[in-house]
Amino acid sequence: MKQVRIPAVFMRGGTSKAVMFHTRDLPADREAWAPIFRSAIGANDPSARQLDGMGGGVSSLSKICIIGPPSRPDADVDYTFAQIGVIDDTVDYGGNCGNMSSAIGPFAIDEGLVPVPADGQAIVRIHNTNTSKIIVSRFPVEGGQAAVDGTMALDGVAGTGAPIRLEFMAPGGARTGKLLPTGRPVDELNVPGLGPIAASLVDAANPCVFVAAESLGCSGIEMPEAIDHNKELLAKLEGIRRAASVAMGIARDLDEAARIKSVPKVAMVTAPREATTLAGVKLGPADMDITVRMISVGQPHRAVALTCALCLSVAARLKGTIPAICAKGLAADASAIRIGQPSGITHVDAKVTPAGADGTPAHADYAAVYRTARRLFEGRVLVRGAAVV
Repeated sequence: MKQVRIPAVFMRGGTSKAVMFHTRDLPADREAWAPIFRSAIGANDPSARQLDGMGGGVSSLSKICIIGPPSRPDADVDYTFAQIGVIDDTVDYGGNCGNMSSAIGPFAIDEGLVPVPADGQAIVRIHNTNTSKIIVSRFPVEGGQAAVDGTMALDGVAGTGAPIRLEFMAPGGARTGKLLPTGRPVDELNVPGLGPIAASLVDAANPCVFVAAESLGCSGIEMPEAIDHNKELLAKLEGIRRAASVAMGIARDLDEAARIKSVPKVAMVTAPREATTLAGVKLGPADMDITVRMISVGQPHRAVALTCALCLSVAARLKGTIPAICAKGLAADASAIRIGQPSGITHVDAKVTPAGADGTPAHADYAAVYRTARRLFEGRVLVRGAAVV
């Protein structure tokens, strides 16, 4: 059977990469999308290398973005994200990818989906269909196209690029409808094989569960490779993630939680500590406000998923949460939180309106971050004919 050629663009967004499709180039029946995405990325690879597709063998490089006309009046484009399995055939629309969100505005400009002045700043309002949230993307334009060159450096990405500011508006309740799905800053989860453990369940940009690294016998500055080789620790973190999924109302039971792989994210946090990055750079406690090690779709992240960083920055401003306790040195009026992660420091700005004396719950006003992005190739991606029916 012949292969099928589908127009596509390959882009880096932040510390992730994805194959980008126009909605118009995909089947009208969305049920037919999954086999196309699996073939394009090279999913379900027991060797975890994805050599038969565009994927890179890790969750941050196994992604699909679909962009089309807006379905609501306060947006310029609709954007749907799909996380593709590496060693299985999962196609998960359960959450958004914050890093790839940085590529959506430049894609929309370069593809002519949004009018833009020849030079200056572009503002693209993105409706993420996974979370039903609006993301405002601001970035420079040169000659009618998104600027690529600039002076912004991003830990984990070689070189520099043009800055892209992403503003996640009212990010609370992206999946569950509530900033604190259980209504509490800390819950005690009963995890099979582990027992009770304290965790903060927060839903901002994407739902996340945060646990103190020390409660798992960890320092919180372990490198991804060390975590990856610690199968007992990975099993504990996955058990925590599944228990949190049920507690947050995302899954009905632990079996369903096992099938919903992309959310909630699970992360270990600790207070600022001396650490060394993957590039060998020494960091001290004064360089950060909190330290995180997170798991993305079963794999230790080499940095931090951007939506997890956004959620963490909000959680650190919610009184009584585990992240807030770890970041106790964070100034109340600080404009940004500095998150120590394996590749360096991620800076995230967030504003939270605290709970009122009248019982009004806390509200996340926004979370904002800077990224860079680059268009890597454009043309057609070939998928096996059997994937297109």
